Amino acid sequence: MAQAVASETLEQPVLAAVSEKITGGHLVAKALKNEGVDTIFTLCGGHIIDIYDGCIDEGIRIIDVRHEQVAAHAADGYARQTLKTGCVVTTAGPGCTNAVTGIANAFRAESPVLHIGGQGALSQHKMGSLQDLPHVDLMAPITKFSAGVRSTERIADMVSMASRESHNGAPGPSYLEIPRDILDAEIDLKDARIPSPNAYRASTSALGDPADIDKLAGLLANAKSPCALFGTQVWTSGSTDAAIEFIRAFNLPAYFNGSARGTLPPGDVNHFHRTRRSAFNNADLILIVGTPFDFRMGYGRRLRSEATVVQIDMDYRTVGKNRDISLGLVGNPGTILSAIIEAAGSNTAADTTGRKNWLNNLRAEEHERTQKLMPLFMSDRNPIHPYRVAWEINNFLTEDTIYIGDGGDVVTISAQAVQPRTPGHWMDPGPLGTLGVGTSFSMASKLAHPHKEVLCYYGDGSFGMTAFDMETANRFGAPYIAVIGNNSAMNQIRYGQIAKYGVERGDVGNLLGDVPFSRFAEMLGGYGEEVHDPSQIEPALLRAREQVHKSGLSAVINIWVDPSEYAPGTKAQTMYK
Repeated sequence: MAQAVASETLEQPVLAAVSEKITGGHLVAKALKNEGVDTIFTLCGGHIIDIYDGCIDEGIRIIDVRHEQVAAHAADGYARQTLKTGCVVTTAGPGCTNAVTGIANAFRAESPVLHIGGQGALSQHKMGSLQDLPHVDLMAPITKFSAGVRSTERIADMVSMASRESHNGAPGPSYLEIPRDILDAEIDLKDARIPSPNAYRASTSALGDPADIDKLAGLLANAKSPCALFGTQVWTSGSTDAAIEFIRAFNLPAYFNGSARGTLPPGDVNHFHRTRRSAFNNADLILIVGTPFDFRMGYGRRLRSEATVVQIDMDYRTVGKNRDISLGLVGNPGTILSAIIEAAGSNTAADTTGRKNWLNNLRAEEHERTQKLMPLFMSDRNPIHPYRVAWEINNFLTEDTIYIGDGGDVVTISAQAVQPRTPGHWMDPGPLGTLGVGTSFSMASKLAHPHKEVLCYYGDGSFGMTAFDMETANRFGAPYIAVIGNNSAMNQIRYGQIAKYGVERGDVGNLLGDVPFSRFAEMLGGYGEEVHDPSQIEPALLRAREQVHKSGLSAVINIWVDPSEYAPGTKAQTMYK
């Protein structure tokens, strides 16, 4: 009997273990989802389509644009608005090279962007496959990490590796090349390593040296006339609340640049805007947080040598670069600022008569400087003075309006007037000075914050670079208001040429045609308006707001500004000094 049972058992079919199969493209999507990526910006190509298939399964939104530069800028803008990893996916060859400008801009602006690029099959290496280029070598100088994936099993692991590098210290872009046969191959899921961010990432809230924390707390408490400049890292590191608490605790006159604009609202007792040079010239202690001593700071020369200069930055290489400092701290701005408050305790000197007088003097100068600018802000001249446009835009903004500047003098002049009401509501190209970011930033901002209003102020030159992706914004339900300061020229460069070579040669290579850009919006089904009189700026903006809200399509307000007016920095050519 026992023999019979055994015989029957042997005759049963043996079932092999079923393995779940997965392709490389689906591994990319799984890894992206684990990294918190919910949107990719892309332009299609045969090398990368399996990634799209994976993104559909993982619920990752695919925004397909008309030019890869727009995709890269959009990933940058999305990272700035969400404080997460922005992702751009391009095909090989020209798909990668078209994205170079956007990645380079993210590199200088310290935006955490993951660029995934296609490549010909490994089996065709060095054979001259379609769109084959040395992408990894090309991208290395403008990324924090640039590598190729050499096996399908490693795809998810290397996506995580590249993402981790993008958030190492000061953020920045990474590039990952995946050959077509590696991406299309199918493997057993159990053979792929898919790291979870919660299981491999270290904390980014680095404190710096505790002894230096105590030292800085003492310096701030004993300073008679301190001031502080807060830069982009304050926003991108999520340190806004800590910065506000720090400013209040020490009762500091606070200045802001880059993405830190809007940390305090205009009119706040500690918010200062027009007196930075005066503060730098008279302060006994100058604190610089999250912004380098680059051309915007005169490479540090604008800080007087007699002052105690303290620098806080996420990147060790930035601290003390171009100018000697009295004290440097490397770490997360918010963590360091909070620790300084704790170290100071009640000894902040915030309520001393000297500190209050220092702020009152700067406030009086702020008012005086504003009054001197008011004739320009309220100018009724025709052609329209560009300062009037900036003033009208500032008055138009609400607490829910994200403002984007895209251009040369457009950004410089608008910085004189436009004061965002809320943290994270100012965007400009950043220190690379890239034109053409506006359409991407606008679309990305609206996708990140569907219930907020987005307004982009372009120069006519920058608008012409990427405007066709306004159609993409409309297609994906991300409409915005485009305002163009149209002087039919690349005016910031034009001034320098005229000054250097005279009027006869000053207009070479910088004059543009007179284009009624309002028709562009109308061509896409949206609202457009031409403005030739300063009194019509406000009504035109209000009509644009109403029409965008009503139609769900972008609007273009084309304002004809005086081509003979320039920003003060342009006249001084400070960007080259």
